[in-house]
Amino acid sequence: MISFKQLPVEAKAAVAAGVIFFSMMLSRSYLAEQLELRMRRWLLRLQMALFANALMLIGSLHVWRSTVTTFSRSSAASSFCFMLWKIAVFMFLALAHSSFFTLLFLVAEEPYFFSLAAYTCLGAYIILIFFLFTLGSVEQAYKFLAGRGMKAGTGNKNRTAIKPVLAVMLTAVLTVVGLLNASQPPTVNSVEVPVHKLPLTMNNLKVVLLSDIHLGPTVGKTKLAMIVRMVKALKPDITVIVGDLTDSEAEIIRPAVEPLGELNSPLGTYFVTGNHEYYTSDVSNWFELLKSFNIRPLHNENVKIVSPKSSDDWFCLAGVDDIEADVLRYSGHGMDLKKALTGCSSERAIVLLAHQPVAAKWALQERPDINLILSGHTHGGQMFPLNAGAYFLNPFFVGLYKVGQNTFVYVSPGTMYFGIPMRLGSRAEITEIILRSP
Repeated sequence: MISFKQLPVEAKAAVAAGVIFFSMMLSRSYLAEQLELRMRRWLLRLQMALFANALMLIGSLHVWRSTVTTFSRSSAASSFCFMLWKIAVFMFLALAHSSFFTLLFLVAEEPYFFSLAAYTCLGAYIILIFFLFTLGSVEQAYKFLAGRGMKAGTGNKNRTAIKPVLAVMLTAVLTVVGLLNASQPPTVNSVEVPVHKLPLTMNNLKVVLLSDIHLGPTVGKTKLAMIVRMVKALKPDITVIVGDLTDSEAEIIRPAVEPLGELNSPLGTYFVTGNHEYYTSDVSNWFELLKSFNIRPLHNENVKIVSPKSSDDWFCLAGVDDIEADVLRYSGHGMDLKKALTGCSSERAIVLLAHQPVAAKWALQERPDINLILSGHTHGGQMFPLNAGAYFLNPFFVGLYKVGQNTFVYVSPGTMYFGIPMRLGSRAEITEIILRSP
């Protein structure tokens, strides 16, 4: 029987990831209500950081072997340039691994340079792993075909060297493109949505949709202030924030949130939780902080949005807690559509705020009379090559969907980004939704 010591490093990392994952499930279930809130918060983040790093170690070993070990027997292996290259690759991997720990130690009003560098390396790491795997698969397919009758030739060593060089070059180019794309202000996307049973006096009502701002290690006060200025310039009747506003505790990042106090939509500003609010284990404090800025959290509840032209005309704006609260067994929280729609009859138009598209799907299965659901969460995949995964994992990916005869779902691609300051194959967006009365 093979002992643990005899296992290759990749297998040891996989075992470690499995053990950490089991401990995560244990602390999320049996220990969830027994741990003090602050301890639970730190334990959850530490477990997530360790789990991610254990999995990344497998990829990092592959990166090192592909970009360093492959060239160690070449004539240039003893050169000073190769030594610098080894140091650069090691620092790159170390920074990528450290990115997850910045949530624990490096969150402030404005991002630290180290956090930005670490998450940039994480983004480049994901792209590099993809290209190394893809080019490696192409190489294996070529060898398979060569073995079935095509003469292999003498260029095997050259092809082996070309693979990591090409992967690194493609990664460098896409990383720069992704950084430049994410550094641009969010685009303003204006969308007209017909809302069944919307009163005529509320025709052309303007709702500005924000989602997935992710205040934390790489998004701070400056970017939030820019977003608020753009929202105010649109002069919306209502502003809604559909979750993942933050990745940190309210007390730590309070100065960065202050620009939200400048939002002054005449019919109100509203907020629902996303999965990342529950990862902070600080939802109650966030609710209080947002209320101090005249932003109303919709905690499985609804409000009547009354027409400025007639007090008899109104529609129901409801919000549900994110479904991650149920997974984490977050006390007093969890998606409760029945409670959220109490008093919202099918005789009036209903607009629902639900962070995840999966929650939107569940809501429509239970209450098909909902007219419009506003969601986020997917980021439009945020960056290549994660776009495909986000597309297949969500029933609604990004943009406007018509469901049935009188229902629409709009999924925002996010107003900022999570962690990695890059956008590839997606664009950050502030959505201006114009409600039309049919």
